[in-house]
Amino acid sequence: MFYNVILFILYSLARFQWNSFLDGEGRVTDPNELKKRIFRGGVEPSMRPLVWKFLLEFFSFDSTSKQRDALLVKRREEYRVLKAQWQSVSIEQAKRFSKFRERKSRIEKDVVRTDRATEFYGGDDNPNVDMLRDILITYSFYNFDLGYCQGMSDLLSPILFVMRDEEEAFWSFASLMERLGPNFHRDQNGMHSQLLALSKLVQLLDPPLQEYFGQVECLNYFFCFRWILIQFKREFVYDDVLALWEVLWTRHMSEHFHLYICVALLKRHRRKIMDEHMVFDTLLKFINELSGHINLVSTLHGAETLCRLAGDAGAACIPPGTPPALARDPGAACIIPPGTPPALLVAPAQS
Repeated sequence: MFYNVILFILYSLARFQWNSFLDGEGRVTDPNELKKRIFRGGVEPSMRPLVWKFLLEFFSFDSTSKQRDALLVKRREEYRVLKAQWQSVSIEQAKRFSKFRERKSRIEKDVVRTDRATEFYGGDDNPNVDMLRDILITYSFYNFDLGYCQGMSDLLSPILFVMRDEEEAFWSFASLMERLGPNFHRDQNGMHSQLLALSKLVQLLDPPLQEYFGQVECLNYFFCFRWILIQFKREFVYDDVLALWEVLWTRHMSEHFHLYICVALLKRHRRKIMDEHMVFDTLLKFINELSGHINLVSTLHGAETLCRLAGDAGAACIPPGTPPALARDPGAACIIPPGTPPALLVAPAQS
């Protein structure tokens, strides 16, 4: 087995290994090899604030250290300007600005329920919760067309936890949303295209399971909605989410590796699903109850095996432009479409 706990830990990218990828001016000399290294073993926690900026494309791999320092100075000032825009909205102005009031209210309700069981966000009057709120409100001004939807606080929370810096967390989150923004578009074409691709991958890699889902009218794969929407944020323990995301962000084997993770999880539980004759409601309940009980290392190994097995046929199951490859449509607002089952909507995680 390629992935095992010991190798994954020992192979994580340390500072001295990171430095070996840099030239004299701080450029990454071999981005593909670096991504492969991260895919194999992740990143040491102390290195994440720096390395994540590259994986999220906040920093360019061919940038020098001086260029990155200058970019940070520029982005910090830009963030302050963006934040000041909504902070300067007066009470009287807010009365006539319904969109702002609605988004601000939703964000304030969500952040106080997001990951509060973790020490970083726990307790009363926690300044980190305030930062989470401020970043999300600022982002809703920065990307006003997309705005804010439930689930975004889940995506921001680990980034702020890693960065420990409001401005850097904001721009890293904004970079991530360039990839995942389509998950929150009003027409939900981004989500539907991923669910359709998942269906095709299951048909390719496990035809009997696909046939079963057809028999119980579950071929829309809505029971996997949360997995894809927030990139398994609720499915793994917090530290494992950090390791999983940096593996996904390398896009080493596939930029749609998250779909192979979905297939791996379904295949692992296929016998229980089929033997117990699960239909949509019981299947959704079972999937949700897996949260916090999934082994990351074995899941990554299973997904890698399936990705290799699928090969070009697997890639052909995923149409060009399927998120996270889909370019963001700046005109697509964040609205849950009519008919979306209530059980699929994502409420903020408290643990």
